[in-house]
Amino acid sequence: MSILSKSLERIKPSPTIAITTKAGELRAAGVDIIALSAGEPDFDTPNNIKDAAKTALDLGKTKYTAPDGIPELKKAICAKFLRDNDLEYTPDQVIVSTGGKQVLYNALMATLNPGDEVVIPAPYWVSYPDMVLLGGGTPVIAPAKLENNFKITAEDLEAAITPKTKWLIFNSPSNPTGAGYSWEELKALTDVLLRHPHVWVMSDDMYEHLSYDGFKFCTPAQVEPRLYERCLTTNGLSKAYAMTGWRIGYAAGPRDVIKAMGKVQSQSTSNPNSVAQWAAVEALNGPQDYLEFSRPVFKARRDLVLGMLAEIPEITCPTPEGAFYVYPSIAGLIGKRTQSGVVIENDEIFATELLADQGVAVVFGAAFGLSPNFRISYATSEEQLIDASTRIQKFCASLV
Repeated sequence: MSILSKSLERIKPSPTIAITTKAGELRAAGVDIIALSAGEPDFDTPNNIKDAAKTALDLGKTKYTAPDGIPELKKAICAKFLRDNDLEYTPDQVIVSTGGKQVLYNALMATLNPGDEVVIPAPYWVSYPDMVLLGGGTPVIAPAKLENNFKITAEDLEAAITPKTKWLIFNSPSNPTGAGYSWEELKALTDVLLRHPHVWVMSDDMYEHLSYDGFKFCTPAQVEPRLYERCLTTNGLSKAYAMTGWRIGYAAGPRDVIKAMGKVQSQSTSNPNSVAQWAAVEALNGPQDYLEFSRPVFKARRDLVLGMLAEIPEITCPTPEGAFYVYPSIAGLIGKRTQSGVVIENDEIFATELLADQGVAVVFGAAFGLSPNFRISYATSEEQLIDASTRIQKFCASLV
């Protein structure tokens, strides 16, 4: 008899981590690999943030903190929400966790009961459905369409809501598509939610500061103040400030939900890393020059990749408003064969054969709930992106 929990039978390992790990193993074995699978900026953490961490170390700020975050960081988070999103929160409405993933996990563990449904627009970040399943809930997938630039409509959301719906998980700009919802597009969704007072909104705003072409970020509680008491607004420092390894995420929302999330956290990880919290204070309160530096760099990379993908006749790819991903459709390649005779039946086979043939690691679309597509992360150098895109062109041209 197995000692393992039956809960684990409901979930699977993260495909993005698995593919990135596989690429690393191949590279270590001497294979020429370009990994476009990880959602991680290639820039170093800004110096002022690193200096704040060094100062914290020198001052001995290496002890346990309050389980849900230091007061100084909570205050900085409240200031950020007011400054950037016109949202007023007090420190007792804020929790700090070990990365954005733990924020979402804590919220679902603290609120879900068996039979509760969670609406998740697809394509989605790979961890959303599995975290819902671990919490005992049921993911309800609301597919977006390519012709809508991978954004769900009010009609799509309405169709997914039932009397059992507890949450909508909302992510803009999106991982994996980079799609960002305008104020008007989001208002159409919040209008639906106003008609369903039993549905709460978990807004994952991790890519807030990565937007292009004049796109203006907005979040549900900002667009529709009447949803304020039903919104958990989550964010983090990983993507915006190149702090993936520092593991600091945060959320603000109704006090009872925040308190419940803190209860979960107090019996799991307890406090986030103390030194990283002080670095996060500087990231939010200090100079924001890095954001102005990184945004045009990412935009140039996006345009480079889109331009090279456009040279492949069978591939279609909308222009994303933000994040650092593109999500091309390979519908025109399904049914073709590789030179060795492998049929491209789906996007997973496409990604597997691309890695084997050209040494380019991408994540297949089925991992994100919408096929036939694949995700490219362009959070790497232009030189690498040109090389990888050339290899993708070569692979696609070789299919018959």
